Amino acid sequence: MSLVEQLTQPGKRQAIIRDAAQVLDAEVADKRGLSGVAVKGAFKIVRGLKPGFIPDTIDALLDDFVRQVEPFFDSWKAKGTGTLAQHFVANGPAVADSLLFITDERARKNTHKTLVKTYGKLRPKGKEHVVASMPRVGALIEKHAKDL
Repeated sequence: MSLVEQLTQPGKRQAIIRDAAQVLDAEVADKRGLSGVAVKGAFKIVRGLKPGFIPDTIDALLDDFVRQVEPFFDSWKAKGTGTLAQHFVANGPAVADSLLFITDERARKNTHKTLVKTYGKLRPKGKEHVVASMPRVGALIEKHAKDL
């Protein structure tokens, strides 16, 4: 079973969405300085758009995100050493580019002005923030892909 097949199964999907929301909350909480203020403010705006917006968005992006990280997962499995988090950290910029490709395309096609504006404000530092999240993202995927 592929990573996509395993992580997007209905029963597992909800657990991954819940855990991914917790990872996102932890990453936002860890942000410091002016950039941290901007990230925290942006997420306050996003959370205020509608109840359940974050989990709904994770759900909408999950299939595409898993397809993007599957090659990195496969290369880690083939290598057979270390944790997936370590592998994601070592390949952080490439993993981040893969994930940001999805969000950039979604933002380009989105018509929700507040959301697009908020994304645009965060995007210049987006890669830096996504690279910083690699330990948690790798651990999340490894947790839910134990059977592979």
